Amino acid sequence: MVVAKGHPDIILTVEEVKAIVADGTPPELYEGKRVLVLTPDTTRTCPLPMMIRTIGDLIGNRAATLDFMVALGSHPPLPDQKILELYGISEQQRRVKFAHSNFFNHRWDLPQTFRQIGHLDQKEVETLSNGLLNESIAIDINRKIFDYDLILILGPVFPHEVVGFSGGAKYLFPGISGGEFLHFFHWLGAVITCEKTIGIKNTPVRAVIQRAMQKVNVPIHLLAMVVTRNNKLCGLYAGDVTDAWSQAADLSDKIHIVYRDKPYRVVLGRAPEMYDEIWVAGKVMYKLEQVVAQGGRLIIYGPHIQHISRTWGKDIEKVGYHIRDYFLAQMDRFRDIPRGVLAHSTHVRGTGSFENGIESPRIEVVLATGIPPEKCRQINLGYMNPADINIKDYMNKEDEGILFVDHAGEILYKLKK
Repeated sequence: MVVAKGHPDIILTVEEVKAIVADGTPPELYEGKRVLVLTPDTTRTCPLPMMIRTIGDLIGNRAATLDFMVALGSHPPLPDQKILELYGISEQQRRVKFAHSNFFNHRWDLPQTFRQIGHLDQKEVETLSNGLLNESIAIDINRKIFDYDLILILGPVFPHEVVGFSGGAKYLFPGISGGEFLHFFHWLGAVITCEKTIGIKNTPVRAVIQRAMQKVNVPIHLLAMVVTRNNKLCGLYAGDVTDAWSQAADLSDKIHIVYRDKPYRVVLGRAPEMYDEIWVAGKVMYKLEQVVAQGGRLIIYGPHIQHISRTWGKDIEKVGYHIRDYFLAQMDRFRDIPRGVLAHSTHVRGTGSFENGIESPRIEVVLATGIPPEKCRQINLGYMNPADINIKDYMNKEDEGILFVDHAGEILYKLKK
């Protein structure tokens, strides 16, 4: 059962949010129980402080334990104070309302974090991937979840380049998972390609992580948010993970996908401040790639971006950014590079062809960031000096084949068929 309210033309009130959370989260799930809440990090837009307060009011005094974990995937861990800022918890609230709560990062960077909970065997992988991959893969997850009686997933749903739509089981995989399984399903998404995945509800990668979730023997409950462009809730879905996510994805499809009649020769996407490295600012490309004309230019604009990736930067510098077929033709060359890094590389570079040793990307991808020109050349991306860009030169120029998108990276742009 899912308790929900959602529509593109509404904004949920605080009272409505409280009612949905209360009615959709039965007391028997949490009363006297140990509860762990999984949340997004700073790279997702949602009214997280309001939701944290709501959960604290409902569950805080009735659960035996109410703890919180930032489901980082492989993003950098947050300092304790940053977690409290992310959740909107003041020092006084920390001492009083959340005095008995613990706040964790998913420490993907520590081997002792993980417990193996099973495998996907070769036949399952072949079936779930529609024959694209053929291997057995172990599934690892943060062992801390087994200290709790309930996992409460709290997160927004948007079109997503790897799984189709984010949210739901994605807060487990890759949110608090690790090992080869994480790299495996990211690579599967890359082999399928971003274009054939993003904004599509039922994808092979979604099937893979749903199957992996079945191996988690702790009860799981979902609060799935759908937000407007000004960070207001227009949908909230409480209940079974698969069903609540599915309904949230249907609403996200209606409000987070924009259709255009024709492609543009130049598209400039301004990365928001929450994307402070190319590892996440690549979402500008993922969301806008499909409306760039053949041979056109996509500019990721973000003067504040100084890093390729704090986690995977050295690997990306070794490999550079390339189309999928560049890797598929010579996988042995890159056997020492995590497949999740190869996946990121292909997603940022986009589609194209690789024939007779010649790589021909469909479009040009240019960084107008704080990353210097020599580094851009090293990683096989174009460079523009952000100081030389006047945003006004790109605004209101659609009739001239130029598209400007502010706060790019969450709204998906596609061509009408």
